[in-house]
Amino acid sequence: MLRTSWTPGPATASGLVLVSVTGFTADRLRDLPGIYRAGRQLARLWPALDGAVGHWLWAEPSRRRTGSVSLWRSEDAMRGFVGLPVHRRIMRTYRGRGEIRSTTWTASDPDLREVWHRATEFLRLPR
Repeated sequence: MLRTSWTPGPATASGLVLVSVTGFTADRLRDLPGIYRAGRQLARLWPALDGAVGHWLWAEPSRRRTGSVSLWRSEDAMRGFVGLPVHRRIMRTYRGRGEIRSTTWTASDPDLREVWHRATEFLRLPR
């Protein structure tokens, strides 16, 4: 699994945070470049997102899989991101072109290595 380096957001990782893990498996390999560009477009918004602690983007091109692991100060902060017009547009574009899986959990003063480990355990589960 390939992943980007940790991209910090404007919020701190201390205290209770929400961890969100998403994985998208594209039906067609040819959709991956567009999905990658869409993910990078969203990542550029990160420094200005209220309540964003940080994130990784990840990919398994040979399995047509990509996604993110992100940390948020609250569920409301994450929902604010999900509701952004650019995010909604991207989701509408790719919704019918594959399968999405996601999970969330809370962590107190998270250790990023442990967060990544737990996220990859979820992502390795069979669909």
